[in-house]
Amino acid sequence: MKDSIETAAVPVRTPSDNVMIALRKIIQAIDMNSKKLVKRVGLTGPQLVILHEISGTGEITAGEIAQAVSLSQATVTGILERMEKRGLLTRRRNEHDKRRVMVKITATGKQILENAPPLMQEAFVETFSSLPDWEQNMIVSALQRLVSIMDAKTISAAPFLSTGPINNQTSPTDTNGPTSP
Repeated sequence: MKDSIETAAVPVRTPSDNVMIALRKIIQAIDMNSKKLVKRVGLTGPQLVILHEISGTGEITAGEIAQAVSLSQATVTGILERMEKRGLLTRRRNEHDKRRVMVKITATGKQILENAPPLMQEAFVETFSSLPDWEQNMIVSALQRLVSIMDAKTISAAPFLSTGPINNQTSPTDTNGPTSP
């Protein structure tokens, strides 16, 4: 005699389903961290990375920042303009070469850095670095293969974690409209 209670068939996940679920979890973790960062210090991850870069060098050009953080110079320039309006940095023309604009962190910018939580990638780097070399290489290889499979080889990516629309990201503290990271 058959039970009157039917059991629903549990869908079997394929390996590709598991990969997509893992990728979504990674994206969600990055998103949640980014939202916490914006709430806590009013800056996005890329903005905080740029502020760290400026702080560590004393005075630097936008081009040097762009190269150091793997973003386009146009993106960095937009971020610098917004941060200058908030009083986090100053920009001035180089005395010897007027084409060069030098960027320097302000006391307000330094204070934000002092109060900022560690970036998500700092915890990641610490944990990842503690893995054995073979495991690090395996993870890098698998991720590079995923990039290839997803035909994402031509997408430029910086070595820090950020999500959201590529060219239309607006910070809750930015009233100047759409922004880049």
